[in-house]
Amino acid sequence: MLKQKDDEQASISVKRIIGICLIFLFISGICVFAANKQVKNVKITLANGCEMNVVTSKTKVADILDEKHIILLPEEKVTPSEDATVGANGKIIISEKSAQEEVSDMVQNSENENNEVNSVELNIETIAQAYNPITEKIIVEEQAIPFETVTKNVANGSNETQDKVIQQGKEGKKQVTYRVKYQNDVEIERKEISSVVLEEPVDKIVQVRAVTNRSSRVSGIVTTGTVGEYQAYARERCSAYGWSTNDFNCLVSLWNKESKWNPYARNSGSGAYGIPQALPASKMAAYGSDYKTNYKTQINWGLNYIKSRYGSPSAAWSHFRTQGWY
Repeated sequence: MLKQKDDEQASISVKRIIGICLIFLFISGICVFAANKQVKNVKITLANGCEMNVVTSKTKVADILDEKHIILLPEEKVTPSEDATVGANGKIIISEKSAQEEVSDMVQNSENENNEVNSVELNIETIAQAYNPITEKIIVEEQAIPFETVTKNVANGSNETQDKVIQQGKEGKKQVTYRVKYQNDVEIERKEISSVVLEEPVDKIVQVRAVTNRSSRVSGIVTTGTVGEYQAYARERCSAYGWSTNDFNCLVSLWNKESKWNPYARNSGSGAYGIPQALPASKMAAYGSDYKTNYKTQINWGLNYIKSRYGSPSAAWSHFRTQGWY
């Protein structure tokens, strides 16, 4: 009985020894693990200037940011880089990228999307070209002012030759100042600042046999009318289009410049013809085969042309005053 009791005590002692050994081994493992996983303090400065001190066992910058749930925005960068390691009492600084760095990233992303195998080396010149600012210059140019052709009516029965040039036209000159914008030495915008006439143009005067009486015959076709009647008809048609009195007055000024309201006015240089100076004259045939002699046909075509291209005589007259044609 005594022997059995001694055996039980011996067994308990062995179990205690084994338990103590296991506890010792476990504690040793924890110590080794802790040694391998050293905990350290890291200071993180965010792009907005906020600072935070964190405790971590991570060493890689990307892992530390991920552990602390800090996400880099596309316009931000981190120092040191995400692949770098940080020691005890290390620092991680997040800041905004410069303009050149953003351009560099854009180029790099474009290359990756196109699956280009060979990387392109970016240099300062390449970046500067891609981010070249817009520059402005003041440009002064000398331009020609086209002369006008003016017809001089000759009364019926005159011995003068029709379409006789009695004064040659001469172009004028003007100095135009522009504000011009460039990017990468390419013009992208041009605005006129001022315009100064250096030399007035000289009108070309052509003497023609025009209708001045109530009735006249041209090429066997009888036509009637005076400038007053032509304009009265044009006023009616302007009203039908819904145009104002000012529009009609602009029309009078426009066609005074173009033809003096002469149905037979012909520009010997360009071939423009009639009251509205259609070019070519055959355009007016859509409104009547008598377009060479019938002022109504010419006026109807001319008003439709103005409406379709400019919207109103006021707009057409404004264009004529700046460009010298309509």
